[in-house]
Amino acid sequence: MFGKIFRYFSDARAELIRVVWPSRTEVVEGTQTVLLFIIGLLAITYAFDQIFGFLIGRILQ
Repeated sequence: MFGKIFRYFSDARAELIRVVWPSRTEVVEGTQTVLLFIIGLLAITYAFDQIFGFLIGRILQ
């Protein structure tokens, strides 16, 4: 039983050694891309909320 557990962690360590980790520049660029995308979606959602809120307010008056 302990042999299987030891082999599992040994194999996991071997896989982590073979992983190609992104460079710092790639991580920063990816983070910037995600943040810009989120800010864009936030702006679009806010605009629709304001437009529909105004239209519904006018209809209900």
